[in-house]
Amino acid sequence: MTTPTDHQMPELDFNTPALKRHRKLRALKDRMTGMGIAIGGCSVILAVLLICFYLLYEVAPLFMGASIEAKASYSLPAEEQGESLYLTAEEQSEIGMRVTTNGSIIFFSIADGKVLNTVANPRQQAITSFTVESDTSRLLAFGYEDGKVVIAQHNYRISYPDGVRQILPVVEYPYGEEAISVADFAIKELAVRDAEDGLTIAALGDTQNAVLRVTRDVNFITEEVELTEQRESIPFIDDVVSVLVSGDQRYLYIATSKGELSEFDLRDFDNVSLKDNISLFKEPANLVSMTYLLGKSSLMIADSSGRVSQWFNVRAEGNEEKLTFIRDIKQPTAIDNIAMEQRRKGFATLDDRGVVAIYNATSTRQVIDEKLSDSSARMISFTPRANGLLLEDGKGLHFYYVDNEHPEVSWSSLWGQVWYEGYQEPTYTWQSSAANNDFEPKYSLMPLAFGTLKAAFYAMLMAVPLAICGAIYTAYFMAPALRRKIKPVIELMEALPTVILGFLAGLFFAPFLEENLAATFSILFILPLGILLFAYLWSRLPLKLRWLVPEGWQPLVLIPVIIFLAWGCLVLSPFIELNFFGGNIRGWITHDLGITFDQRNALVVGFAMGFAVIPTIFSITEDAIFSVPKALTQGSLALGATYWQTMTRVVLPTASPGIFSAVMIGMGRAVGETMIVLMATGNTPIMDFNIFEGMRTLAANLAVEVPESEVGSSHYRILFLAAFVLFVFTFVVNTIAETVRQHLRKKYGSL
Repeated sequence: MTTPTDHQMPELDFNTPALKRHRKLRALKDRMTGMGIAIGGCSVILAVLLICFYLLYEVAPLFMGASIEAKASYSLPAEEQGESLYLTAEEQSEIGMRVTTNGSIIFFSIADGKVLNTVANPRQQAITSFTVESDTSRLLAFGYEDGKVVIAQHNYRISYPDGVRQILPVVEYPYGEEAISVADFAIKELAVRDAEDGLTIAALGDTQNAVLRVTRDVNFITEEVELTEQRESIPFIDDVVSVLVSGDQRYLYIATSKGELSEFDLRDFDNVSLKDNISLFKEPANLVSMTYLLGKSSLMIADSSGRVSQWFNVRAEGNEEKLTFIRDIKQPTAIDNIAMEQRRKGFATLDDRGVVAIYNATSTRQVIDEKLSDSSARMISFTPRANGLLLEDGKGLHFYYVDNEHPEVSWSSLWGQVWYEGYQEPTYTWQSSAANNDFEPKYSLMPLAFGTLKAAFYAMLMAVPLAICGAIYTAYFMAPALRRKIKPVIELMEALPTVILGFLAGLFFAPFLEENLAATFSILFILPLGILLFAYLWSRLPLKLRWLVPEGWQPLVLIPVIIFLAWGCLVLSPFIELNFFGGNIRGWITHDLGITFDQRNALVVGFAMGFAVIPTIFSITEDAIFSVPKALTQGSLALGATYWQTMTRVVLPTASPGIFSAVMIGMGRAVGETMIVLMATGNTPIMDFNIFEGMRTLAANLAVEVPESEVGSSHYRILFLAAFVLFVFTFVVNTIAETVRQHLRKKYGSL
């Protein structure tokens, strides 16, 4: 007979072949899973870094300096004809042209200086003055001793004999080879301005001045062009060194060597009058050059102190235009010559040391400052595409290749206020394109960044209270059976394409909101008050009636109340609008309050984008609150705390990391949203916090303009810079969110 102690416990063998194989297989699975997770995580990080580096790769050229490289040097073509009065080149930078002191026009090969054609002075008389209408029009004007003017135009005819490009330079006379009689005195200074409807010529002599206006009229019967001439004298001004006619032929500018500018009004040509006298210099200096920047709106004034200043007309009081100083740049030594770019708002200066500096007028950015010659340098000129530079000095003529792709971009032009041509003051403006070639690009990112924050602010203003309050009630107070139905429905809202939301917001909700503004604002006030009043009345009902609705199902009772209150506001809207806003609330907002109203505005975006953001914030917040251990809530209630006290002092602090993450993720969604903002706003890049004005965000701007931008252009790269700004903003927000979340987790993790 055995005793209990004689029974031995069965021994477990953990080293059987089957268990060993099982452990090895599980260890292999663990290692493979760990490696997969590590590879996946590293791949995500690598992808993000590659995106960042690619954006930087596209943006970096914007801030790189320009370069200049010598290509050819030779003696002055047809040097026996005299020094150059004017230098230029044709489109392909293959043929150069210079006008000499004896009135000859010399065409030469830029590669080797070989003379290709010489067009002699059309008159036997020596020229006494010379001017260029503009580099882009290629009109040249020669003034003579007898007061007559010849207008010539150099053109380039391109042909392809045997498949080889051939450029033939020619000189044409758009107003005829016969000289135009402008004055009865020797012309010492000359200015010409041509347009479709006529020509204006200003001629200045030793003792008197005159202006001629030639008007073109087309005979509708014979279709012949008839020219009408009208002459007027203008007051004489001594010591004149430069004269210009404005691009619209409305004003005449006459400048003395000391920088005193007289502005004459040519609008009433029968009564030419002195409009204003302006001092151009801040300190004593001599005028070197007065010319127009591209577009013929800005006067560029260069003086012997090394200063180049920009002036253009600004509308003052009484809607009258006044020539106003805008900005300037300063060279260390005296300037000898200045050249304008033909297709951009850029210019180059040549100082008395032979140093050439290239600037952009809008960005005031200096891209080149290089010594190219010695003190004998006297003239510079850009080729039409601004990729070449001609320089004449005592040794001859030199041609340089210029690599200057993005001069209009600088930190100040991207983020600071810039005074653009035609504007009344410095502004933040984004306008990347226009219909004309003289357009001044406006690349300020401030309106886009402001619009991004504005859209996100109004979206979060609507979404955060509703989403968080709804999540609190759903997770903590709602009946489990109802919660299992409500939560999936709200999360399903997130699957709705934002393009559909934008479509509905732009085509349905925006007009509806405009027609029912009174009802909309009534709902914002009446609905919360009505719900609170109903809740108060519900609490005063007998218990028997309240117990008819199971605990946690009370929100269903609110549905008809909300529908009734919204319907009531819509019904009362005409009455409210008629009695409180004169029958037109939009007119009251616009005229009485002075607030601009656009149909597609920030209010529409707030509702539409808030609707898109609510599911994200709600879902994460609800999960965070529902995940709070029941032991905490039960312990709080057991100690005598109410449900509300438990919620505010135990549940919310414990769930605060998750709630904060939900808000930050929702904000990231709002910042990066594209289609809703694109379709539900006016898409206007303005800086105005007005809730009734639209905006343009960084993301929407990328969606609109990237497909239309020229690859490699400044516009293209600035769009990539906007994408990089959005990337950095999102990264900063997420970093801050993670930091705060970790802090909250440490602070409330001990609860």
